[in-house]
Amino acid sequence: MYIGVDEAGRGPVIGPLVVCAFASESQDYLRELGVKDSKFLSKKKRNELFEILSKMKHKVIVCSPERIDISPNLNSLEVELFAEALADMPEGSIMLDACDVNEERFAKNVSKLSERECSAEHKADENHPEVSAASIIAKVTRDKIIDELKDEIGFDIGSGYPSDPKTKLAVAELVKGKLPHDCLRWSWKTVENAMGRAPPLRKDTRQQTLF
Repeated sequence: MYIGVDEAGRGPVIGPLVVCAFASESQDYLRELGVKDSKFLSKKKRNELFEILSKMKHKVIVCSPERIDISPNLNSLEVELFAEALADMPEGSIMLDACDVNEERFAKNVSKLSERECSAEHKADENHPEVSAASIIAKVTRDKIIDELKDEIGFDIGSGYPSDPKTKLAVAELVKGKLPHDCLRWSWKTVENAMGRAPPLRKDTRQQTLF
């Protein structure tokens, strides 16, 4: 089995971080389907592939903004999330899309926590179809959550990334309550800037200001 793990939503100020582990017996089959890094696929193609890939062995972890805020840092959090995604996955060769500048360190940390032997590479989602498949499922899953969030809030929140003008306008609205909206990552500098002051801490005092 070829097992790949990737994430979607590391950088946004709005919404969850989604991690997916995906398993396949054949890399060639994935290539024949047209599987590639989700960034290089149209939304329509991603959705089409999602319908096929989601019927295959995989596990998705949806990490809430609150959990992001109470974590010491993103690197250690993603080690936890990748290890959680690997739980209950079959035996096989595991490739991670490295979330650390140091590929070997990331692989070592996830291996230790998951008790599985892992390899990691930067741009693994471009070079290994099983990781590409994981990236597609993670991306589509997060997009669906963001679409539901837009409907719930009642206005456009853009992509969720701090550089998106629509997101900037949305964040300005979402911090107007007594507390910032739960869909926001309170520890992001973007939220502090929109509030004009440091936001309150989430329940866990390990929160640090990021980005």
